[in-house]
Amino acid sequence: MTTLRQRICVLGATGSIGASTLDVIARHPDRYEAFALTAASRVDELAELCRRFRPRFAAMPGQAQARALRAALADTDTEVLDGAQALADLAAHPQVDAVMAAIVGAAGLAPCLAAARAGKRLLLANKEALVVGGELFMRAVEEGAATLLPIDSEHSAIFQCLPEDRSAWDARIDHIVLTASGGPFRTRAPHTLRDVTPDEACAHPNWVMGRKISVDSATMMNKALEVIEARWLFGLAPERVRVVIHPQSIIHSMVVCRDASVLAQLGTPDMRVPIAYGLAWPERIESGAATLDFATLRDLSFEVADAERFPGLQLAWQALTAAPGSTAVLNAANEVAVAAFLERRIRFDQIHAVNADTLSALSIEPGATASLESLIELDARSRAAAEQQVSALRRTAR
Repeated sequence: MTTLRQRICVLGATGSIGASTLDVIARHPDRYEAFALTAASRVDELAELCRRFRPRFAAMPGQAQARALRAALADTDTEVLDGAQALADLAAHPQVDAVMAAIVGAAGLAPCLAAARAGKRLLLANKEALVVGGELFMRAVEEGAATLLPIDSEHSAIFQCLPEDRSAWDARIDHIVLTASGGPFRTRAPHTLRDVTPDEACAHPNWVMGRKISVDSATMMNKALEVIEARWLFGLAPERVRVVIHPQSIIHSMVVCRDASVLAQLGTPDMRVPIAYGLAWPERIESGAATLDFATLRDLSFEVADAERFPGLQLAWQALTAAPGSTAVLNAANEVAVAAFLERRIRFDQIHAVNADTLSALSIEPGATASLESLIELDARSRAAAEQQVSALRRTAR
């Protein structure tokens, strides 16, 4: 065990993953310290966290929010930075040992790339770094000699079932199975989904999450993004990544080996488990999560993911086998569609229509995935195209 505390940069400190990360850090003050905390807009919440954890730096991308945070922390030693570049700078800061990448959406790609290129221990909770960045991001990890540790419960489960030597993975794996809870509408009749409200979509039966990811869970788009993420994390062809519904969320994912053995990681549905594993890897530390009680554990069941109820899931394999950059288009379209649904501009069942139509309609030029700048441009074009799809649906509804 190291005698020096690891300095942690938490990108997205006010979100659910950020809160769980800080909870684990607080349980091990001899091992970890919060060196830098960032947030997008929640000034008061970030100020409270800064007063509790006393980070050296805090940052917000907006200048107005950063000014308000500076005023709130004027009597502390925390230095407040502002702007998108500040997030990347903190992720690559020479005194940072590990980065929790928990920013939601494509905005998290730039600081993730910065951390990878700086060779950090990168705890990846931001799906979009791989969904949007894909090959570019994995190349940055390799060239920077970064340590990439997945934090999504499903990908962490797969990682925990594999040997530390990545070169042995392909020979050992036949395929992997990502489990999905099925969300709040697993048994609801598909024809009634048009009437779903934002509050209903955000009421996940097993996990406490933000509104965007909760809607993604309800549509199973979160699992589509996880399929794409797994393809890059584990270097697997798309057809070797599969999905099964497991309503209890006890088995977090499985590896099916070449000899037909199945390795699975089980645990209570608590994100502090994969976070603690990522912070301490290859060691294990106390996470704060409850231990499974097998004497009282209910039956574990599995179901096929219904393509009629969850059509968005199929878009993962469609995007992975289409032109490079298609996964970035899908991610951007989904962010626009979910925002439109939460703003009640489109129906729940129209999220898929926006995603599928944008993916089919947008042409991708060669070289669109070659750099961060080209990916940002593709992301912007995709969002504009998705907004057009939203507008068209609204005109049709009138």
